[in-house]
Order: sequence, then C-alpha cells, then structure tokens
Amino acid sequence: MSDGHVYDIVAFGAHPDDVELFAGGTLAKSVARGLRVAIVDLTLGELGTRGTYETRKMESAAAQAILGIEHRENLDLGDGFFDVNELSLQTVIEVLRRLRPRQVLANALSDRHPDHGRGAELVHRAAFLSGLTKIETGQEAWRPQAVYHGIQDHWLDPDFVVDIEGFTEVKAQAIAAYVTQFHRPGKDDSEPITPISSPEFLEYLKARDMAMGRFAGLKLGEGFQVKRPPAVEGLEFLG
Repeated sequence: MSDGHVYDIVAFGAHPDDVELFAGGTLAKSVARGLRVAIVDLTLGELGTRGTYETRKMESAAAQAILGIEHRENLDLGDGFFDVNELSLQTVIEVLRRLRPRQVLANALSDRHPDHGRGAELVHRAAFLSGLTKIETGQEAWRPQAVYHGIQDHWLDPDFVVDIEGFTEVKAQAIAAYVTQFHRPGKDDSEPITPISSPEFLEYLKARDMAMGRFAGLKLGEGFQVKRPPAVEGLEFLG
C-alpha cells in the first residue's frame, strides 16, 4: 500500500442492490483476485414499493457475504430526496478519506430512476473535492485515481467492459439475496409488481451481460462509462 490507499475499490450505489445489479460480477472477480473491496449505499431504499428498510438491511448484509465484500455501510441520505449539496458532499468526502480507495464505482450517469444519475453526480463531485486539502474534515485529503460509472436500466454504450465469465452465478446469488425485491421462481408473491420484480427483469439482466460482453468481444461482461478516459502506458496494455 505504498500509495497510501486502504481499499482497492469502493462501489457506491444509491440504493441497496444497485451495486449488485451493475457490478456484481466485477466485484466478485475483484475479490477473487485478492483485492480489498467495500460497498457504500447512499440510502436505505426506504421508499421502495416492496419490503422495508429493515429487510433491505438484512438483504444487503446477505449479498455482501455472498460476494465476499470486506466492508459495507449505509449513509442514510434519504431515498428519493437526497440532493447534491454541501452536506451530502461532505458526507461522501469523509467516507472517501476514511476508506481511501484507488478506484470508485458509482451509479449510471443517466438512468430511469432519478436517484441513479443524482448519486453518480454526488460521488463524482465528492471524489474530486476529497482531494482538496482546504476542505477540512480532520482527515488527510484523498483523491481516487478513477471513478467508473455502471450501466443500469437504460442501455448506454460502455467505454470499457469487464469480463465476468465465471462470476455470473455468484452475481445472481447476490441479487437473489434481495428476496423482497426480485422474482423468486416457485415462491408465492403477494407484494405489488414493480419494474424489477418480474421474471422478465432477471432474464433482461442475463441478456445485458451477454450483450455487453458481445459488444467487447467477450462472452459475458459488465459495462462502465467514464468522464475522464483512463490513461495507459502504451498500446500493448489495451485488449
């Protein structure tokens, strides 16, 4: 850890289950490779149609264990109502300076749920501000090397794709840990139907992993977008 980082990757999601949906395979693969990974949920997901914030907390803990994630926390910024303001930025800055990630994952830059785009902006801005020494939090300034944004409900062309072949099963298991949110074959379901609770949504997730993979010449993949292109030392480091 000569560069001073604590975690290799910290993945932020607006709601519990966001990270599993857009980066579950990527995080499982990172853990398998020995990287230190943490998840930070911005809200409890308390406005979700199905389940309660108590069940979401239990489900997120179960998903964390399945993925092998070392650390997970929830900032409880307010589902549906959090904004990108001084208070929320300060909160995320303090987390970044404490966890000191090399790389950050965040929500999609644009998506069906407005919390996703707003969460993406919040994390991206906080990652920059976290490196400014004159913002005082009683911690050392820390700026991650990169912020990568996942692709969620809306199709967006990826800037790069992570090969997740061999890790889709553990991703599916982590998603299935959210028993109140998603379809469970063979189980009675008296909860209201939502855009993500139908059997078709789970099939869509599989199809998206296949489509993202094919887009990059892979079998299965998770796509990400960047605001700043990653730098490489030479063409030989590109696939």
